[in-house]
Amino acid sequence: MRAVLQRVRRAEVSVNGGRIGKIGKGMVIFLGMKEGDGEEEAQWLADKCMNLRIFDDSEGRMNRSALEVEGQFLVVSQFTLYGDARKGRRPDFTQSMEPEGAKRLYNTFLNTLKKSGLTVETGAFGEKMAVDLMNDGPVTLIIDR
Repeated sequence: MRAVLQRVRRAEVSVNGGRIGKIGKGMVIFLGMKEGDGEEEAQWLADKCMNLRIFDDSEGRMNRSALEVEGQFLVVSQFTLYGDARKGRRPDFTQSMEPEGAKRLYNTFLNTLKKSGLTVETGAFGEKMAVDLMNDGPVTLIIDR
């Protein structure tokens, strides 16, 4: 599994011009699943995102987690995270997990985040989405499991 997360001041996601998810201070997580991933990876990655110390403490150092600052999450499924563009001019997506399995792991990831009690908003799995966000920092990390 792969997550590209961005610390944000605000973010929202829309489908067909209608907003379906919106958060304030927190993180946007673009989530991709590859063949061979399982529930263990989904739970580990969600826990990592919740506990990652990327928010500022009173001294301006990245030393607080989303749990500590009551950050919000916007999770957007993104199979293109496993696009391979090393050859040719068109990315190859054969490493990406098939939709049924990916949706199951996406939901496992979401359910793990929701257990924290923090706000968790989502995109629409498998749909074309527009994501609008305001980076904070900017802080952008790629986490693989």
